[in-house]
Amino acid sequence: MRFFALLVLLLTVASHAKDFNHQHFAFTEVLQQRVVVSDNGLKSAIDYAALADSPDVLNIYLNQLSSVNQGQYQQWNENQQLAFLINAYNAFTLQLIINNWDQFKSGDAESIRDLGGLFTSPWEQEFFTLLGKKRTLDWLEHEKIRVHFDEPRIHAALVCAAVSCPKLRAEAFIADELEQQLEDQMVSFLHDRDKNGIDEKGLYLSKIFDWYAEDFRQGNEAGVREYMRQYAQALADNEAQRQRLIETDIAIRYTDYNWQLNSRSRLQRD
Repeated sequence: MRFFALLVLLLTVASHAKDFNHQHFAFTEVLQQRVVVSDNGLKSAIDYAALADSPDVLNIYLNQLSSVNQGQYQQWNENQQLAFLINAYNAFTLQLIINNWDQFKSGDAESIRDLGGLFTSPWEQEFFTLLGKKRTLDWLEHEKIRVHFDEPRIHAALVCAAVSCPKLRAEAFIADELEQQLEDQMVSFLHDRDKNGIDEKGLYLSKIFDWYAEDFRQGNEAGVREYMRQYAQALADNEAQRQRLIETDIAIRYTDYNWQLNSRSRLQRD
């Protein structure tokens, strides 16, 4: 009887992997319940306490992700693959936080960076399975997404649980809407004046654009400047600023990164 039950379970998991639903319904359910959007849609925070208390739907989704093997993944189109990987990064980051929620409740951790070990960062921890192997968040971002996809807008979509990160959308990324979703993420991120904008000193940007400058055009600061010109409407508050960005080699500086947890409780305190 026990063998039969195990066989049924294995066949169910295999069926779910084969018929993976690219609408990512379970993750959207989690996000709609636990993401709190603020600042006219430019920012979001996560109710980690509620998610830690009721992680069942997130766990179902994570199991769906982990049940996909490399052969199945290779059969998907590019948008299906990229949406899958972005959602996986964001979902497993949520798992990392709630797995360590007691540390945040006790005050022993205030940031995702506090979850690293003596010799490893939290992004180097092998705490989940994806495409048939134990993986790290670093592998997902730096060895998979950034290597296999020429798409700078992923830096406005990957969310590492920090205040200075881009907002976590209250919906999953899906292949059929990926272009619009990525564009909306970048525009929203650049509209957030706490992170990006133009002032009397020049163009100020999130530190993300400094860390990953190689992913934008020529792979240097000049490439970042050129890339930002296509988003002049999002970055500028008036026509003079827009023209300054488009027509001059405007100075660029990068803002300090706030690594505090992007939690709903912090949003309520602020």
